[in-house]
Amino acid sequence: MDAGRIVDTALKLIDEVGIQALTLRMLADALESGTATLYRHFTGKDELLALVADRILGEVRVPPEELDGLSWREAVNAVAEAFYGTLCRHPNALSLLAAQVPVGPNALRARERLITLFLGHGFPVGLAARAFTAIGHYVIGFAIQQHGPGAPGPEDHAQLRDYYLSLDPAAHPATMAAADELTSVPVHEEFWFGLGLLLDGLEQARAVSLREPEAAAGH
Repeated sequence: MDAGRIVDTALKLIDEVGIQALTLRMLADALESGTATLYRHFTGKDELLALVADRILGEVRVPPEELDGLSWREAVNAVAEAFYGTLCRHPNALSLLAAQVPVGPNALRARERLITLFLGHGFPVGLAARAFTAIGHYVIGFAIQQHGPGAPGPEDHAQLRDYYLSLDPAAHPATMAAADELTSVPVHEEFWFGLGLLLDGLEQARAVSLREPEAAAGH
């Protein structure tokens, strides 16, 4: 049996029932096989889940030609949007991306591509590495908080707004004044707002790093 088919089926089951509910017996039954067949490909569930995480990253596809001619910010926005969209399609599997640093072939390819992008736009190596990590953490963390199992729904936001408005105005005037904005901003707007702030910070750090050699030369 092809290992790719096993991983694809495992991801499908996780999408349906969640990570905790998935068992190797369930997976074998879905494949109309036995668990012994699975152990020929994987040492256990943990190794299988690592491959599922890399399989998800393989869905993040931004053709190189789409990034040609873009500024680094535009390119990062395109990659982040594709990454976020992929994660939103697999809410039950989001914790896999946070449980460990992905190092499968798809993860390595994405890491190499984005760090190369930063280096090509004047980021020093250290800043390029931190930029890659920060963006990955932001997208994964945002997706987990907003779309993972147990994430709040519209009714939860409405209840939270009512709670804020019920607070003592003398003790919490700012929270009450911002109650609507804290609970009613569309998720996609919140995502782009946060990403924009992150990129603003990276732009400033990049500008500083580019000025430092000039300042050193001046001395």
